[in-house]
Amino acid sequence: MLKGKKVLLGVTGSIAAYKSAFLIRLLVKAGAEVRVVMTPASRDFISPLTLATLSKHEVLTGLFENDSWANHVMLGRWADIMLIAPLSCNTLSDMANGKCNNLLLAVYLSATCEVAVAPAMDEDMWLHPSTQNNLKKISSFGNHIIPVEEGELASGLYGKGRMAAPEGIVNWINSFFSRKQTLLGKTVLVTAGPTYEAIDPVRFVGNRSSGKMGFAIAEELKKRGAKVILVSGPVNISSPSGIDMVFVQSAAEMYEACINVFASCDAAIMAAAVADYRVKTPATEKIKKKDESLVLHLEKTTDILQYLCSVKKPHQIVVGFALETNDEEANALKKLKAKHADYIILNSLGDSGAGFGTDTNKITIFDKQGGRFVFDLKSKQEVSVDIINTIFPDA
Repeated sequence: MLKGKKVLLGVTGSIAAYKSAFLIRLLVKAGAEVRVVMTPASRDFISPLTLATLSKHEVLTGLFENDSWANHVMLGRWADIMLIAPLSCNTLSDMANGKCNNLLLAVYLSATCEVAVAPAMDEDMWLHPSTQNNLKKISSFGNHIIPVEEGELASGLYGKGRMAAPEGIVNWINSFFSRKQTLLGKTVLVTAGPTYEAIDPVRFVGNRSSGKMGFAIAEELKKRGAKVILVSGPVNISSPSGIDMVFVQSAAEMYEACINVFASCDAAIMAAAVADYRVKTPATEKIKKKDESLVLHLEKTTDILQYLCSVKKPHQIVVGFALETNDEEANALKKLKAKHADYIILNSLGDSGAGFGTDTNKITIFDKQGGRFVFDLKSKQEVSVDIINTIFPDA
């Protein structure tokens, strides 16, 4: 699985840096091409010559090497994955806060490839709230965290914080690349963001959806090889590369966009927060503030989820979302049955860190066979992995 893969290994100042030598040997043996970037502090723990010999490439440690400039932008574009192992507490903090004071951090901030980290530190440092917050922060950026191990630490204590074993890291990378193309040949429709229903030319009825969850799902599907059609309401998110984008404003526009492509899709994941009602007759000119009150006559919008479920073929999967504020599970199950969906994904505004506008989410997935899958609070990137793993269990 690693044959021909390009791995950019970042090594930071940690006693676990000696494991980098074993890691490079395993990666090269598996057929990967490995290039190494070291922080200045890491040179106190392992020699650049050792890593250069094992990787068969010059090791870079500074922005300027031998009177030439190390092109950090191209390094981040060259790699299929950037792996920082070991990741020290100090570099973790720098990554979380966008610092750029050495070559490794410059490469990280410029990288267009996937980034994975293997932390290494003593247990008390690992468990400190600031460390855990920094891990959540870099995870919310889309970085992958390879879990630490429990065992004997450099301090002589026994506990959590050991860097994952090189063999375990290689297995993780193998799994990462193997899952990336498991949805080749599949076409998936994803909706994201809010809809805006016009009141007049300058005002609208809308909601607080940021679109982050739908965009994260679309990105995860793309990583696994699916063709993705992302229909998005108004959001402040850059369009991802490699995804077919359709931008809409209203529920009616989103409905038209969805029915135009659904027949060619294997699945639809309806993460958008579509307005349930729209203004029956929007004003053609701006409404002036002259009366003490303003009455808006609303009418129901077309239920996109219900319509797609009513026309779907046996091979198609339709997934809905239920954002609830009370009687969460009962309402989600009611929606699952009423819409005839294959899955309903519940999240609650009662859960801290979940819902609109956040970088994290906490979900429970229900399926039409009575299955119930509960997940902890995670970054929306990690939540998208849980969703895809549940909907496509073989992916």
